[in-house]
Amino acid sequence: MREKYILLALILGLNGCSTDQVNAEERTRTLVKHKKISMEENVLTAETNMPIVHQTVTSSQKTLDEKIGSMFMVGFLGTSAPKNSQICRDIRDYNLAGVILFDVNPVKHSEPKNISSKNQVAKLTQELQACSKDGKLLISVDQEGGKVQRLKSQYGFYGKFPKAKDVSKMSDAKVKAHYNKMGAELSSVGINYNLAPDVDLAINKRNHVIYKLGRSFGANPKTVVKYSEIFMDAMHNNGVLTALKHFPGHGSSLGDTHKGFVDVTKLWKPIELEPYRMLAQTAVIDTVMVAHVFNKNLDAKYPATLSAKTVNGKLRQEFGFDGVVITDDLQMGAIQNKYGLKNTLKLAINAGNDILLFGNQLSMKSMVKTSTLINTVKSLINNGEVSLVDIERSNSRLERLKEKL
Repeated sequence: MREKYILLALILGLNGCSTDQVNAEERTRTLVKHKKISMEENVLTAETNMPIVHQTVTSSQKTLDEKIGSMFMVGFLGTSAPKNSQICRDIRDYNLAGVILFDVNPVKHSEPKNISSKNQVAKLTQELQACSKDGKLLISVDQEGGKVQRLKSQYGFYGKFPKAKDVSKMSDAKVKAHYNKMGAELSSVGINYNLAPDVDLAINKRNHVIYKLGRSFGANPKTVVKYSEIFMDAMHNNGVLTALKHFPGHGSSLGDTHKGFVDVTKLWKPIELEPYRMLAQTAVIDTVMVAHVFNKNLDAKYPATLSAKTVNGKLRQEFGFDGVVITDDLQMGAIQNKYGLKNTLKLAINAGNDILLFGNQLSMKSMVKTSTLINTVKSLINNGEVSLVDIERSNSRLERLKEKL
């Protein structure tokens, strides 16, 4: 009798939400009777309350489509993800690395894109995980604080996390409390990947995207590293992964890569690399996000996201970072206006990126089907323009990252 209730409690705990106890108890008896329960792999979906078996899928077990799909994080329209939805089919069929959630709908501004309330987001993330094979789909948002926080008070979230500039003026205890509260809120609704902290340096007062929005912890790399470590530790305390951004430095820029090509060659300073150099081989760092900035000091031909000299050369070989590298949104004007989709994918993979981000957020015109992304990469492999070995290497890095969840 005692064993039955321990088993029942474990199943309900894995579900993460309230479930009808009588029905759950009956399912437990059946599962025990037929010896089909796996303590570590079964969860209950919110939609059916039936067990879904999650399993770890290694690169060697994946189909070609799944190997390619494991390199993509996509955005989608919808505040729910039932099993017949397009996003659920994409996650299931292509074993996507993850999804990114936004509140603002680029098609119908009067309607939410993915975020409308705490309960809705919690249910959405549970549905999304039920679509995945391993139950470790990366579900991401940009939640820095200040102007950059997707979980706003109007949706029932706290929504008042301070910007980095103000954080750097607080006591360490208060900073830890703020960021632990942020991590707890993300975790409470099933978000496990925060595309933050911003480790750009506040070195250009005319910079509109970092300095004027107060997104930087300061001009001193040691200060930036200190607060970014507090940020990452707080996220990790709550089971949330992080991403340092925007490599190799966006703090000196004048332009906005969302809108078009941004050349930082004359303004960029080598000191902007220091936060990455200092953190690259530490256990605290999860992933690095690469910016679309063009910098002749590092590569005279390609912007950072598409540059093997920057990603494989500077970040991996020189700094020794062998974790997951994620691109900034590849639909931003800095990339989309200059490179076609096929060339963008070819260059991004060959540069050494592991997750290619397509937010489907900037305009209806820029949206792309996941199947188009997969088929385009498949053609690149067939043509010998992209190596399957590089894709499998990226899959291995992703698998190591997911071990942290």
